Amino acid sequence: MKVRTGLVIKSTGSRYTVLTEDSETLVCRIRGKIRLDGIKSTNPVAVGDKVGIDMSGDDGVISKIFPRKNYVIRRSTNLSKESQIIAANVDQAVLIVTINYPITTRVFVDRFITAAEAYQIPVKLVFNKLDRYDEKHLKLLKEWQDLYEGIGYSTLVVSAKEGANLDSVKELLKDKVSVLSGHSGVGKSTLINKVEPGLDLQTGEISEQHQSGRHTTTFAEMHSLSFGGYIIDTPGIRGFGLIHIEKEELYHFFKEIFEFADGCKFNNCTHYNEPGCAVKDAVRDGDIALTRYESYLSILLNKDEKYR
Repeated sequence: MKVRTGLVIKSTGSRYTVLTEDSETLVCRIRGKIRLDGIKSTNPVAVGDKVGIDMSGDDGVISKIFPRKNYVIRRSTNLSKESQIIAANVDQAVLIVTINYPITTRVFVDRFITAAEAYQIPVKLVFNKLDRYDEKHLKLLKEWQDLYEGIGYSTLVVSAKEGANLDSVKELLKDKVSVLSGHSGVGKSTLINKVEPGLDLQTGEISEQHQSGRHTTTFAEMHSLSFGGYIIDTPGIRGFGLIHIEKEELYHFFKEIFEFADGCKFNNCTHYNEPGCAVKDAVRDGDIALTRYESYLSILLNKDEKYR
């Protein structure tokens, strides 16, 4: 039996599209006994995985998953505590944010960043829909940029509709495997189509009444870029990322909170209601942004909830 290796570029739940080492595309199924130690997941194989394939005639069967450098998860759509692996072996996580049309909340952004930090995936923030912002929105946008750049996260401001700053987006994505995420309606698919027009991804219209979009991506899929690299377009991420993080370690993934935590009176300080908390002092003194601390508490106290 011939054994081949390849890269999983699309997952539909029961079938996987694999790009082989000699650039052939195969639709494969998974061998039932594959399980990943320590991960209770509904899908042991994910987009971005390097896999081994057993060939029997024209049929491919995924029989091995090579070690991952990282992965991105979300809570499974069912009510169990199982997770769904969205993507594996990514170089960066790019979150598309809109401060309006629709609103992306700061706690959602912070939750995304926290999840990516936990899996050692660098985060980039791309603010879209510049063409729709008035003076008040632009002032708020500057505040957001100053906050996140001050912590150490790079930001870009673009207009997918008008094509503003697309060269910077291309430079951001060039020669990297990037997972792109964001609420439905933020213009993720529109932005991808402008950066790589040949992909022609489906886009969804915004509901003016509810200020949200229809989900247009059902399964994760990896797309090659003509200028180098891959993007992984992901499904809705309402349950993104935090189910494997213990509350006691949550502060590790807020860079500025972790920095001040060494000064706390108690080693097991949760930075919530303990005396002698250096983190709370830093918030009071303005060294930690109140919005970031509020996001931390929101996640800490409601870790099992899904944030909009």
